Amino acid sequence: MSIYSFLIAVRSEGQQLTSDSGETTSHLMGMFYRTLRMVDNGIKPLYVFDGAPPKLKSGELAKRGARKAEAHEAHEEAKETGTAEDIEKFSRRTVRVTREHNAECKKLLKLMGIPYIDAPTEAEAQCAVLARAGKVYAAASEDMDTLCFEAPILLRHLTFSEQRKEPIQEIHLSKALEGLNMDRNQFIDLCILLGCDYLEPIPKVGPSTALNLIREHGNLENVLEHMKNDPKKKFVVPESWPYQDARDLFLTPDVRDANDEECDFKWEAPDVDGLIAFLVTDKGFNEDRVRNGAARLTKNLKSAQQSRLEGFFKPMARTDEEKASLKRKHESKLQDQKKRKKDEVKAKKEAKAKPRAAG
Repeated sequence: MSIYSFLIAVRSEGQQLTSDSGETTSHLMGMFYRTLRMVDNGIKPLYVFDGAPPKLKSGELAKRGARKAEAHEAHEEAKETGTAEDIEKFSRRTVRVTREHNAECKKLLKLMGIPYIDAPTEAEAQCAVLARAGKVYAAASEDMDTLCFEAPILLRHLTFSEQRKEPIQEIHLSKALEGLNMDRNQFIDLCILLGCDYLEPIPKVGPSTALNLIREHGNLENVLEHMKNDPKKKFVVPESWPYQDARDLFLTPDVRDANDEECDFKWEAPDVDGLIAFLVTDKGFNEDRVRNGAARLTKNLKSAQQSRLEGFFKPMARTDEEKASLKRKHESKLQDQKKRKKDEVKAKKEAKAKPRAAG
């Protein structure tokens, strides 16, 4: 393709913004303006929407729902006693994407002339298929599992707002495997061992430990055998930990073939009148801005000039300060995970200790 094109796995992000009538519009605002920013810089995006999640993912989805409920309570408390930063932080965690939100985003993309497809299950898996087929340059997602589905190139932070000032990461799977000195199967086992969307991690197994275990024992079967035979019983594998099923979901996901007619996509001229009716009349957007955006789409999607990725983001090495900050964030995240697990264990013990009512 003459212009770089990207697959974007659609996820929720950001603050809930509403129209004058109280209707949520943040999903449309983010979709419209961030897509414009990409197109302005010579990028032709293709959006991929999630389908039905695999059954194995239900446990993780339930945990996410519980965390959102906790965040909602914290958000309400922060509005009474917290700082503006606390309020915004917990507000972001309560965002929930509905079918109506997705339907409206698809309607907006169609009016903008931007193609999208629905994945049978995981959007990242479908992204990887089309990227491997050369139909797009890369897959853009915040989910590192995208690499497990064998996407040759993963872009992270591509759709972040400019205010967040996060550098865009371009990760090449081949270079990652070379640097880790692993094949793809070992990489998948490493990611499963660390905890993926399908399985919880094994307690006390962090990144360094997981890497050493896979390098020493070769695969998950051998790692688990080692844990089982360890006289010190340092690691305790959860009772229900179907790692083989998780591995199969990465190796043979439910996806459309790149040659499927559903994957025959194209970029078209925007429907200006339709955009005005939908965004301005129905959703209360500023008409001048919408017309300006439509003009930019018309101009840039027709352009056949090759654009450089540096026009959208500047390649830059991380400073020592940035590296230290990332390390602190990672350590803080690990501490939060440990605390959450301790709280869960404590809650279970307290529940067991409560006397049962007589039947």
